[in-house]
Amino acid sequence: MKSIFDFYLDASIHVALAVISLTGVTFYLLGTTFDPLLLGFIFFGVIVCYNFVKYGVEAYKYLIVSNAYHKVIQIFSFLAFGFALYFLVQLDRKIWAAIAILTLLSALYAIPLLPKAKNLRNLGGFKIYIVALVWVGFTVLLPVIDTQTPLKWDIWILFLQRFIFVVVLILPFEIRDLQWDDKDLRTLPQVYGIKKTKRIGIVLTVIFFFLTFLRDGIYEYEVFLRCILSGIMILVFMSNKKIQSRYFVTFWVEAIPILWLGMFWAVEHYLL
Repeated sequence: MKSIFDFYLDASIHVALAVISLTGVTFYLLGTTFDPLLLGFIFFGVIVCYNFVKYGVEAYKYLIVSNAYHKVIQIFSFLAFGFALYFLVQLDRKIWAAIAILTLLSALYAIPLLPKAKNLRNLGGFKIYIVALVWVGFTVLLPVIDTQTPLKWDIWILFLQRFIFVVVLILPFEIRDLQWDDKDLRTLPQVYGIKKTKRIGIVLTVIFFFLTFLRDGIYEYEVFLRCILSGIMILVFMSNKKIQSRYFVTFWVEAIPILWLGMFWAVEHYLL
C-alpha cells in the first residue's frame, strides 16, 4: 500500500487532482457546469508537465531513464500525454492559443530558451510567481475562455485571489525544501527566514479571504467556505515540525484544493 501511495504522489497524480479541483471550484464560482473535456486535458497535462519538470528537465534525461521506478513513471507519463492529446483535440480551438502559451511557459520553467541562459525556475526570486501564474492560467483563465465568461470586475478579483491562494500553497513546500534548494533561487524562506515566511503566508491568507468582499456578487456559503479554507491554511503555517515532513506537505497541503472542491459539492448537494 505504501508503494502504491508513493507512486500516487511521485507520479504527480495527487497534484493533478489538486489542479482540476481548483478548476472545478472556478466552474462553481462562474455558475456553470463542468466541462469534462477541459478537466480531462488539465488532469493528464499536469501529470506530463510535473513529471517532466521533476524527472527530465533535459530532453535526453526524460527519454533515457536507467532507474526502474522512474521508468514506470516515464511510461505512465507517456500514456498521460496520449490522453491529454485526446482531450485537447476535442476542445474548442478558441482555447488552444491560451493552452499553447501556458504550455510554453511551463516548458521554459524547466528548459532555458537559449543554450547558456537560465530557465525560469532558476531566475532568482521568480520561481514561486511563475508557478502561481501557470496554475492561475490553467485553473481560472481556461475555464473563463471555455465558458465564454466576460472579463468583468469579479473575474479579475478571482484571478488575484487564485494567484495569492497558489502562492500561499507553495510556501510550505519552499519551507520544507529550504535545506536542499540552491541559494540562487532566492526563495522567500531563503530571503526572510522560516518565521517571517510563515507570517507572510498568514497575511496573504487574510488578504485572500477579505478580497472576497470586493466582488459585486457574493454568496453567503462562499464566504463561509473561504473562511474555513483560510483557517486551515493559517493552521498549516502555525504548525512547526510537521511542515518539514514529506507527507504533510506533499499530501495534506496539496489536498487543500481537493477539500475546497469537496466543500462546494457538499453545500450544493446537501445544503442548497
